[in-house]
Formats: sequence, C-alpha cells, structure tokens
Amino acid sequence: QVPLVESGGGLVQPGGSLRLSCAASGVRFSSRNAAWYRQAPGKQRESVASITSGGRTNYADTVKGRFAISRDNTKNSVYLQMNALKPEDTAVYYCNVWGSNDSYWGQGTQVTVSS
Repeated sequence: QVPLVESGGGLVQPGGSLRLSCAASGVRFSSRNAAWYRQAPGKQRESVASITSGGRTNYADTVKGRFAISRDNTKNSVYLQMNALKPEDTAVYYCNVWGSNDSYWGQGTQVTVSS
C-alpha cells in the first residue's frame, strides 16, 4: 500500500482560498496520473480535477476557473489550489494516484466553506 498523505483542508469563508497537498511515497510518482475527488454528505464521490503524468489537466465544470491542479515530481506531490470558494465546495477531498496497474487513495481532508 502506497501512503498518500493529504493536508491543507480546513474552514474558510466564502470567497476564500485553500491549497490542498498530497504527498506520495514508495511509488514512482512521476510516471503516474493524479487527481482530486470530493464527497459531500449524502452525495457520491465526484472528480474535481486531474493531471496526467505529462501535465495535462482536466476540471469539473463546477470548479473551472476557480481551482488549479498542479504537480511537483521532485516532491512526489500533487496540489489543488482552490480560490473563490463557495459553500457548495464543502466536502471531504481525496487524492488519487494511479498508473496502468494500480490506484491509490488518500485518507481525505475536510474542506468547509462557511461564514
């Protein structure tokens, strides 16, 4: 099992920003794709953003223009910069790293957007 350690969640007011981090260990991170998912109470887990090993990004329509996913292969890490946060962004955010034959998930980090 490859541990993915997430950090950066918390409570923020609407319109605020947070940056989530996910650090992988024990795996060749640079050759794998990565993504962030979220799951709000009573809802299914949904994809938020993804980045391929080559750096190509993709975003859910609900976060386009507000969130940015990036990666630093020298630190085996993937990040999610979240700006202009809305109450509907409140959820547990999960990091996912996967290759052709494997897939790993982080433990999740809570993001709460509330005044």
